[in-house]
Amino acid sequence: MHHGAVVRRSEGRLRGAARAVVVVAVVALGAAVFAQPRGEAPAVLFEGARLIFGDATPSIDAGAFLVQNGQIRAVGARGAITAPPAARRVDLSGKTVMPAMVNVHVHIGYEAYTTWGAPHHTPDNVLDHLQREAFYGVAATTSVGSSPTGQMLEFQRDQRAGKYALAARLLFMPGIAPPNGGPDHILREATNELHVVNEVTTAAEARTAVRRMATQGIGHVKMWVDDRNGTYPKLAPETVRAIVSEAHAQKMLVHAHAIQLADQKAVLRAGADVLVHMVQRQPLDDEFLALVTKARPYWATVIGLGDPTALCTPDPFFEQAMPASVTARIRATIERQPLVPSCGPLPATAVERERQMAINFPKMLLAGAQVVLATDTGIHPGHTFGSGEHVELARWVQLGMTPAEAIVAATSRPAALMGLTDLGTLAVGKRASFVVLEANPLDDIKNTRRIADVYLDGVRVDRAALQARFTREQRDPR
Repeated sequence: MHHGAVVRRSEGRLRGAARAVVVVAVVALGAAVFAQPRGEAPAVLFEGARLIFGDATPSIDAGAFLVQNGQIRAVGARGAITAPPAARRVDLSGKTVMPAMVNVHVHIGYEAYTTWGAPHHTPDNVLDHLQREAFYGVAATTSVGSSPTGQMLEFQRDQRAGKYALAARLLFMPGIAPPNGGPDHILREATNELHVVNEVTTAAEARTAVRRMATQGIGHVKMWVDDRNGTYPKLAPETVRAIVSEAHAQKMLVHAHAIQLADQKAVLRAGADVLVHMVQRQPLDDEFLALVTKARPYWATVIGLGDPTALCTPDPFFEQAMPASVTARIRATIERQPLVPSCGPLPATAVERERQMAINFPKMLLAGAQVVLATDTGIHPGHTFGSGEHVELARWVQLGMTPAEAIVAATSRPAALMGLTDLGTLAVGKRASFVVLEANPLDDIKNTRRIADVYLDGVRVDRAALQARFTREQRDPR
């Protein structure tokens, strides 16, 4: 059994045990008075908020949880937890708390909002993007296939060592494509300049590339299986199979970019763990749905990519993290972006895409596809780091998910996929990375945008300071 199956089975066991979490937390940790060990930070008791756990555990209308040294030590109903005498208390009555989100698919580092390029890909710009994710309630985000491996490994080491300011945790994975294939036209020039994509033409070359990643401790790989409407070369079927089989032999998971029905069938037959994107403008046939039911792949939908909402009308949620001049430039570029619909009536092709999406999305859910949060941010104006996650959640619910299902797909499930055992739920032993909301997203998923506070590893994100920096007019968008 390869790692993907282990992750999925573990996720199921966790869901099955979820209802015991609150009881165990209170019995094991909440009933005793904490002795304050020397050198430990003072505990903080957050109480009164509605708690949304991020998994199948029913929410609590008036809950409490104890945080110490960045970790959740107890969680349960308000009044059921005995805090240490020196604990600070934070009253969250009337608010809702949910786990911070985990994003499994972005393209970090290249974006300056109206321009993209290799010169932008610096540690400072990567940090800026991660801080924007944190500002909007994201605990970890994954750069997929387009970032330089050496630079990303170094950034991860430095972030773990505490070199950088508080931000979302960086995850990344390398990518594999044929020469002159892979990323779209926006990114390909930059990724070619930095020699980012592992270019292969044979199965043997693919296996060598995957083994090299494994020796670097990398657990995920992306492959592009897409000819971009006949304009790109595409990985040969035997090479696709070699990538998957070698990755599984190395205990790695495979994320497959594919948008045509035949290509998604091919990558599922090969054993890919994650489907990236929806099938475009094609009905899903019984053969494909049977493959989905058998494999139960993770599904990185990327539905919100190109959504013009933030571009076409004033949107304070989007605009709060941009200088006014940058917002204006983004709106001015919309007509020049081939994948972003205009602000007028949708063209016939876009109408057909929406119609087919409304049919295909619920079919994928019924077949057993496991939706995970993925935004593809970093390549299109107006679909930016942090705010794009909330667009994705709203699109899921618009297409038939319940708000509770959407929250699971944005928290515990992507955390399980990425092996983040310390994130994704409000549970004892997890990192205290959570979002405080002014309203209940179970009533309206757009209430995830009503952010009062964000905490990462128990530390409150200074959103006001970040916003002041994000909106400061500069010579360059950075």
